[in-house]
Amino acid sequence: MPFDLRPQTLPDAESPASRDRRAVAYWLLGVAGLVWAMVAIGGATRLTGSGLSIMEWAPLSGTLPPLSEAEWQRLYDLYRTIPQYALVNAGFGIEGFKEIFWLEWIHRFWGRLIGLVYAAGLAWFWLRGRIPAGSKPRLLGLLALGGLQGAVGWYMVASGFEADRTAVSPYRLVIHLGLALVIFSALVWTALGLLRPEGSAGAEARPVRRMMKVAVWALVAAMLAGGFVAGTRAGFSYNTFPLMDGQLLPDGYLLLDPWWRNMTANILAVQFNHRLLATIAAVMAIGAVWAAQRRLAPGHARRAVFALGATVALQYALGVATLVHVVPVSLGTLHQATAVLVLAAALVALHALRPAPARAAARPAPGA
Repeated sequence: MPFDLRPQTLPDAESPASRDRRAVAYWLLGVAGLVWAMVAIGGATRLTGSGLSIMEWAPLSGTLPPLSEAEWQRLYDLYRTIPQYALVNAGFGIEGFKEIFWLEWIHRFWGRLIGLVYAAGLAWFWLRGRIPAGSKPRLLGLLALGGLQGAVGWYMVASGFEADRTAVSPYRLVIHLGLALVIFSALVWTALGLLRPEGSAGAEARPVRRMMKVAVWALVAAMLAGGFVAGTRAGFSYNTFPLMDGQLLPDGYLLLDPWWRNMTANILAVQFNHRLLATIAAVMAIGAVWAAQRRLAPGHARRAVFALGATVALQYALGVATLVHVVPVSLGTLHQATAVLVLAAALVALHALRPAPARAAARPAPGA
């Protein structure tokens, strides 16, 4: 996996080095939990149309909300200059503006909180010499990715201020979502590597591992396709399941020219692709559960694969419910948050299925 750390000499379970590894791992998992919440807040921000309510990128001064009526009025006047106000929210008044402002402010504040928790934790472990050997470049890279995500977030928001736009660019939205998933995955995988430095799965796990890899890539593809569903508001059309307006695939899948634009701009194609990829991922997850039941002995790896199957089933049901109820904010937000839960379960399962090192496999059994 691209996020693997090179294993060092394994420390004794009670050694200071082992305690440091666990402490850093738990800190990283805590930051990953904050990122998980951030994705959920971002989903709610998008579904309520709140993301364009703050038209300034002020990393420091923007930490505090407006503290006077004059400041509220200034920000409201700025908002009234963009197409979203004129075409969607015209005349909703400063009180209506405050409602959408607070959710976007919370979203940005949460991003600053993640940065603070990560930077402070990194400094604390670093200054005390508790960073595990070989981990410093990875941890610095994660810090840089967090800073990049803030810039990408503003790059996405700025697209919503362009003429005739009432929402952000779907392409920039998917880039922002994709980078959030990369950061979350790197945090979780790095933490798992510190907690379990070496794999332990034997040859019997190979078929399960192969199936898991296909399932993980299908899950990631489905999540990114879901970003285009969100960006084009494709979930508000074809609100039946499993058929779309009485057909498996209605006419118009390749309506746009050139053909590749249909993958990201044709509402019918965008929603169908998300359905198809989610179904492929679900089938592969079921296959992995079946293979784990047959081939893996009871233990951590088997439980991890079963947990993935359960989270995928939950997410699929939530996706169907969100669609047929025409994307209410509560279900849409829960669906986006559960996608990150599925990703976490997939990472844990894939990590648990790592093969044992060759030297461990060749080591003679005790008493042999």
